[in-house]
Amino acid sequence: MKRGKKAEKTEAAEAEAPEGDDTGIAAAKKAKKAKEPEPPILYEDSPDVTSSPDGHAANMKITSWNVDGLRAWVKKKGLDWVREESPDVLCLQETKCPEKSLPADITSMPEFPYKYWCGSEEKEGYSGVAMLCKTEPLNVTYGISKEEHDKEGRVITAEFPTFFLVTAYIPNSGRGLVRLDYRKTWDVDFRAYLSGLEQRKPLVLCGDLNVAHEEVDLKNPKGNKKNAGFTAEEREGFGQLLAAGFTDSFRHLYPERAYAYTFWTYMMNSRSKNVGWRLDYFVLSAGLMPGLCDSKIRNKAMGSDHCPITLLLVV
Repeated sequence: MKRGKKAEKTEAAEAEAPEGDDTGIAAAKKAKKAKEPEPPILYEDSPDVTSSPDGHAANMKITSWNVDGLRAWVKKKGLDWVREESPDVLCLQETKCPEKSLPADITSMPEFPYKYWCGSEEKEGYSGVAMLCKTEPLNVTYGISKEEHDKEGRVITAEFPTFFLVTAYIPNSGRGLVRLDYRKTWDVDFRAYLSGLEQRKPLVLCGDLNVAHEEVDLKNPKGNKKNAGFTAEEREGFGQLLAAGFTDSFRHLYPERAYAYTFWTYMMNSRSKNVGWRLDYFVLSAGLMPGLCDSKIRNKAMGSDHCPITLLLVV
């Protein structure tokens, strides 16, 4: 997710703003007694749960990562982390790389023999998603069958024997919310697309959904209510997706877990201070929930302004 510089500076500043505005002598005395700033509260990913509630071992591992530019991410050794994580399917967003310019390091990866790419038709170096699989899907499609949306290269859907996997890079409402109306239209159309798939078999949706759903999902909710990613309209759109029968897997497993973010602006040392947003999700159909083992935030992995997330599932 990209945020305007003004919003980024405001966000980081507000997150660290002093609580009072004392002036004069009282302020001077207060300054003399000022304590060292408290260390940031960091998120520690708990140990993986590798079995479902009924005791079955996870047999599907999916990782999703907004790489903020595939070529730069490869140079930053992102693939080393992927090999260590060793998912069955790797989903990438914001690849910003036309297929003709894909790095050989990733196109030749033997770990993932089946690779699928979807980029913007009109803007080279914009948007883009990818899906890399260890086993071949039954079928793969691109977009959501809506011309107005599909030209930006935002969705890949793979059909497996017992479920669909959809990876998506949801449109950002933009600085000044210039694309908020478009985003609202997208949310309606994308929800209809997912509901249509689910009539055939259950699904997993993963990716950068460009919304922090609840106040617990970002460091500074009060200062961002009119910024892209936390407007009432975007939050309502995600709420309507959940109301349609889908579940935010992380929040289902960890309903009160705070400081769990997946995106940090590059400005103001936000990542080291954990001034972030949870924008990346695994959303599941009700039919897959009994097989949910764990939904992880791998916040120690570097290489992008987002961190990867991983789903452990019985299918």
